Amino acid sequence: MRTSRVEAFSDGVLAIIITIMVLELRVPAGHELSDLLGMTGTGLLTYLLSFVYIGIYWNSHHHMFHLVHRIGGGVLWANLALLFCLSLFPFTTAWVDESGFAQTPVVLYGVNLFGAALAYVVLQNVIIKGQGADSPLRRAVGSDRKGKGSLVLDVAGILSAVLIGGRVGVWIALACYVAVVIMWVVPDPRIDRIVREHADQADSTSAAARSPEEIAPSM
Repeated sequence: MRTSRVEAFSDGVLAIIITIMVLELRVPAGHELSDLLGMTGTGLLTYLLSFVYIGIYWNSHHHMFHLVHRIGGGVLWANLALLFCLSLFPFTTAWVDESGFAQTPVVLYGVNLFGAALAYVVLQNVIIKGQGADSPLRRAVGSDRKGKGSLVLDVAGILSAVLIGGRVGVWIALACYVAVVIMWVVPDPRIDRIVREHADQADSTSAAARSPEEIAPSM
């Protein structure tokens, strides 16, 4: 099966998730900056954090499927698992905002982040397994230090909020979640490099397969 339908469906779901999140923002009752900060300030911060997370997943998903030409049922279900985890972002984001960064919502938000990160790793591994020993995606991700680091930071954030507790534990948890964003916002040249190499090879193969009549300019 070609990947175009999976990519289009995933793009649509991610766009809807972002739309739902922005609709959760409350409109200030007044018309001053203080009204905005008082009514929507924390909502804007949590929305920004979740928006960047969604953007990172969209970017990574887009790059990953540049190295995939055909998929099977395993990839479809793994991709749906990822979209399921991401679809919970509006709920967990809104709860964190409305609770004023209370412990339980922050823990659940971390569980949501961990679930999405784990689902993405599973999707990546299913694709690599399907591509075989010469998997271009395997060459691109290498040891996948970023993916493993994301899981570690998410778990660290969850445990901080649960075990330390109070405002200190919550702020440490939020710092861990933000650290994941900072780690992924920095561009990773590996996949871009493999994508370019893969595209060049495809162009070379396509040119070699063309007949001399097709290559020769018309008179």
